[in-house]
Amino acid sequence: MANDVKNLNKRVIPFSPPDISELEIAEVAEALRSGWITTGPRTKELERRLAEYCHTSKVVCLNSATAAEELNFRVCGIGEGDEVIVPAYTYTASASAAIHTGARVVFVDSQSDNTEMDYESVAAVITEKTKAVVAVDLGGIICDYDKLYAAVESKKSLFKAKEGDDLGARIQQAKGRILVFADCAHALGASRNGKMAGEIADFTDFSFHAVKNFTTAEGGASTWLDIPGVDNEEIYHQYQLLSLHGQSKDALAKTQVGAWEYDIIGPWYKCNMTDIMAAIGLKQLDRYEGMLKRRGQIINRYDAMCDEMGIKHLIHSGANFQSSNHLYLTRIPGASDETRREIIVKLAERGVNTNVHYKPLPMMTAYRALGWDIKEFPNAYSYYENLITLPLHTCLTDEDVDYVIENYREVVREYMK
Repeated sequence: MANDVKNLNKRVIPFSPPDISELEIAEVAEALRSGWITTGPRTKELERRLAEYCHTSKVVCLNSATAAEELNFRVCGIGEGDEVIVPAYTYTASASAAIHTGARVVFVDSQSDNTEMDYESVAAVITEKTKAVVAVDLGGIICDYDKLYAAVESKKSLFKAKEGDDLGARIQQAKGRILVFADCAHALGASRNGKMAGEIADFTDFSFHAVKNFTTAEGGASTWLDIPGVDNEEIYHQYQLLSLHGQSKDALAKTQVGAWEYDIIGPWYKCNMTDIMAAIGLKQLDRYEGMLKRRGQIINRYDAMCDEMGIKHLIHSGANFQSSNHLYLTRIPGASDETRREIIVKLAERGVNTNVHYKPLPMMTAYRALGWDIKEFPNAYSYYENLITLPLHTCLTDEDVDYVIENYREVVREYMK
């Protein structure tokens, strides 16, 4: 009978559904009625507002963070023969975007008991071929870019900028060092040392995928720091060219009287954002501070549970930083990979859907085929081995959070005896 009562009270807690209100729905409907559904005025307005939010001069909205990261590399002239340093502990997009350009990815291990890359390892693998390093602000927590810039500066003498006077060459020459890229897919709205995500790395990409705090269904964006001697409008225009077949005018520009003609500057790509996507984003941005606050309230509840149980977890705020509260990673002391998998199944049977962020890239078929072996990255594997990510989203009610905590506590304690 007790089991029957428990089943009657069972909830189903999805891992990460999008938080879409009537405001987003109404704005999308208005965009549809307007007759302008591809890249247009709403996309341009979202770019303007995001730049203001990130404290940067320009933002370009695209169809994914992967496209944004790849175009960051291409705008900076990074490609065949170059090397890009990437943490082993991340999602594939952090590495695949560089590979798309023809560059070679060089993985580095994590710090011990930490998701951040080991900055000493970064310095150790820099060569004359290294053009960029990608930091990953995992879970919405901004990395220690001071240490990363110090690692880059320590090997500045090895840097060889691209020759020529094209945009990428001029950017490399102006920087005079390895470029620092932020894979900020999780971190829109995060801050460190008084600076917002987007105004710390040389170039930053954001994700607006359906599972992110801020969504446009699919979607992403790039932003960058001002570069002395390089015009931001020229950089922005290069993103436009790369994202729209190399076409010299977008559809909005061609609406001007007599402006039908355009040129194709290069045989490039198709990854622009649409106004339907931007319509979602505009209303998400209106609501975003409240959404971040709600995530923080849930994190406080999870923190109290984990601290009571002796469970390791990400720290989302401190004296000099505030994360975007994107993911809640927990690590079960002493648990093996097999045990972790059993816990995930038992939680799912109770209706609590969890995940793992991430399985290190050297464990994946594609990267093993490139010659990488997880044995070279012991810290990344150690962090992954006993990791479980809890549901963290703004569709959770207080009662849902109670349910997650109650069931996590019961299931995990069985394995901690």
